[in-house]
This record gives sequence, structure tokens and C-alpha cells, in this order.
Amino acid sequence: MPQMNMVQAINDALRHEMRRDQRVVVLGEDVGKVGGVFRVTQGLFDEFGDDRVIDTPLSEGGIIGTAIGMALYGLVPVPEIQFSDFIFPAYDQIVSELAKYRYRSGGEYPAKLVIRTPTGGGIRGGHYHSQSPEAQFIHVAGLKVVCPSNPADAKGLLLASIRDPDPVLFFEPKRIYRAAKGEVPEGDFTVPLGKASVVRKGQNVTIVVWGAMLYEALEAANQAAAQGIDCEVIDLRTLWPLDIETIITSVKKTGRVVVVHEAPKSCGLGGEIVALINEKAFLHLEAPPKRVTGFDTPFPYTLEMEYLPLSHRILPAIIETARY
Repeated sequence: MPQMNMVQAINDALRHEMRRDQRVVVLGEDVGKVGGVFRVTQGLFDEFGDDRVIDTPLSEGGIIGTAIGMALYGLVPVPEIQFSDFIFPAYDQIVSELAKYRYRSGGEYPAKLVIRTPTGGGIRGGHYHSQSPEAQFIHVAGLKVVCPSNPADAKGLLLASIRDPDPVLFFEPKRIYRAAKGEVPEGDFTVPLGKASVVRKGQNVTIVVWGAMLYEALEAANQAAAQGIDCEVIDLRTLWPLDIETIITSVKKTGRVVVVHEAPKSCGLGGEIVALINEKAFLHLEAPPKRVTGFDTPFPYTLEMEYLPLSHRILPAIIETARY
């Protein structure tokens, strides 16, 4: 299998699906001739032309509104929002229209599309290019939310998302666009939505994580192992629908859990995960669940590495939970 980074894997997935399904179109700011600000769509314009790879005006509401119209007429659009921070001008289109078409039409108009957008911090982008808004879409019925952590999952999850009947928010952790590398299957390859991956098996503490913070969690788990604490690390991959069964199975084994995410702590997905663990595995818990997250502040520029839940913040939470 070829070695790819995440940019190459996502590009490969888009190219494969555009060749396979003539209904698939890509649209967004600079996605055509330039190939996107991160070059994720590079080369697609040359192969598929300007009727299937469409450079749009700088108007997120217009991009998503256009994509919804395309979907209602039978196309399969994959719009790109250049940074997830700028998705909010399209928020009304997504939550008031896109998320509700399938339900309110009794399934007649499913509005099948995938919104791709780079997310998260770690690139010194400041507070307008570093946010993690996934929880604000998980709260909306009718949307699926995906966040891969490696190239193979990025390709497999994107192909599965494009073929899914529901609208999908596909968050791509920009910090690891080129840092995460690995073998990626060639050709047709899907990873099922709604299924987490147990990346590291362990007996003492469960760590639940997604996106770029997976690597920080694994580093913290390795450091904890030197102190005799054996961590199990779960990469959610699909944030919604949530694979709660895999989480509960792990928590019943370890009795302890730490949830890690970049987004602010209050009302983040970590809080929902902790609530579900309390509902479904309370009697198996040996310690209070802990969350290691971003802070309830604007994303800072000079203090970016203090804001992110890196391994040096995760390790103390693991130790405290294990020794409770």
C-alpha cells in the first residue's frame, strides 16, 4: 500500500469518488485552479473541469446554500469551508435547512452532501483559524459529524461519508494534514461511520479522544506506562453517531476514563460522553471521569500551546484518575 499524508489521502478519496460517481461535485473558495488553501483539492480541476470543481465567491452561506440546492436536485456536492471558524455564516443554512430536509420531507429529499472543513489549532492561526466547533453541530438532529486522525481513516471515512444518505460534517484536523503519515489502501476503501477504533489496548484507564489530540493522548499513555499505568486509547473517528458501546465496554474493564478534546470544556462533546458513561456504566466506575480540554476563552495566539490539551496536561489527569 502506498504511504500518504492526510492531504494526499483526502485528495485520493475525492478523485476516486469523482471518477466513480459522475454526480459528485466539489465547490468552495479556491478549490479549483489553486487546489485549496491547503492544496487538498490540487489537480482535481485539471481532471474534472470547472463544471465539477467549482471556484466560488467568498460567501460561506452562498457555498452551502448552493450545495444544498445541488443535493436536492440529485447531485452529490462536497463543499469546502476553508477554515471551520468561518462556517458560521452558513450555520443557518446547515441547521435550519440542510439538517431538516430529510425529516420534514418524509425521506423524499435527503439532501445528501458532505461539508469538508479544516479544524483545530496547532498552526499558530490565532483565534479565527484554530477553533473546534464540532459540538455545535452534534447538537443538531439530522447531521452526522466525522473527524479522522490518520490518512487511512481520512480516505475511508470520506468515501463512506459521500455515500451516506445523510448530510455529514467532515472535520479535518489541519495540524496533522502533513504530519500524520501512513499506509492507505488503494482504490475503493471505506471505514464505516459510527464505529470507533481502539488504538491502544490497556487495563487501567480509558482515554477517549479524536482528531489531532490522538497523538497527544498516545504520548501521555506511553509516559503513564513508565509509571505502571496501562491506558486504553479510543479514537472516536465518528463523533456523531457516537459509538458508545465501544466506550462502555472499555470503561467496564478499566473503571476509569479521561476524555480529551481541543474544544472548550463547557457544553463540549466530552460532557455528553461523561453523561452517557454515568448513565450506562456508573456502577463500574472506580473514579470520577475527567475531561482535559481547551479553555472557555477565545483561542489565544501566543498561548496556543497552553490552550491545547497536549500530553503534559493529559498525563496528570491520567495519574490522578488512576490513583483516585
